[in-house]
Amino acid sequence: MRALIQRVSEAAVEIDGKNVAEIGTGLLVLLGVENADDDDDISWLCKKITNLRIFPDENDVMNKSIQDVKGSIIVVSQFTLHASIKKGNRPSYLKAAKPDISIPLYEKFVEQLKFTSLCPIGTGEFGADMKVKLINDGPVTIWMDSKDKQ
Repeated sequence: MRALIQRVSEAAVEIDGKNVAEIGTGLLVLLGVENADDDDDISWLCKKITNLRIFPDENDVMNKSIQDVKGSIIVVSQFTLHASIKKGNRPSYLKAAKPDISIPLYEKFVEQLKFTSLCPIGTGEFGADMKVKLINDGPVTIWMDSKDKQ
């Protein structure tokens, strides 16, 4: 699994002109599922996201987690995180899991993150044409890959 985590002061997901998720302070998580992903990837990533200390403390040092700031999270499926551009200029998405694999893993990830983080979580809609709006706070953007454990 790959995740792009952005610390936001606000974020929203719009589908067909309607907001389906909206948060203030928190995290926007773009999540890409690949064929080799399983429950271990979900557990590792949820724990890392929950404990990631990227929010400022009273001394303006990034020392607080999403739980510490009582923030919210939006999770959006993003198969393009598995794009390969080794050959040519048109990305290949061969590593990205097909919907029959990725939808259940995405849904399980969201449920596990709710349980692990204890934060309110909004989502986009898998496979929908979504408009994601955000104000990246900092900017702070972190790339995680459960296969590389980084």
